Amino acid sequence: MARGPLLSPTAAGRGPTRTPTAGPGLPELLVSIWEQMVEQGAAQVEVAGQRLRVQRTRAQQLRFVEFVHEGRAIEGIEQNPNTASRWAKLAQEGHRIVQFRCGRQYIGNVCDGTLLRYPRWKSLNLPD
Repeated sequence: MARGPLLSPTAAGRGPTRTPTAGPGLPELLVSIWEQMVEQGAAQVEVAGQRLRVQRTRAQQLRFVEFVHEGRAIEGIEQNPNTASRWAKLAQEGHRIVQFRCGRQYIGNVCDGTLLRYPRWKSLNLPD
């Protein structure tokens, strides 16, 4: 069974915070993180009973959080509205979007509370 990267370091050189695997499934967890980051504007999100700091990117000041779920490093980052993608256009229109990636591969996003899984989700054998 192919698995995604395990605890890979981020571009900034920091590794993701280790978290226990007990708790909600990955789809529910991603929606919960979106809700805490975007809807509530929380400075920290709760993942599997641990509080993780919501950080900001250097250049665009976009919010992001890093965590580990079932041994896979996952990052959630707020959609940059200043790009040419369809998701950026939705963000410009006021939709709230967080993109999620496992390693360097985008696995899905949560837009206005609804999870959309990208094809990479299945190829990485992520749980439904």
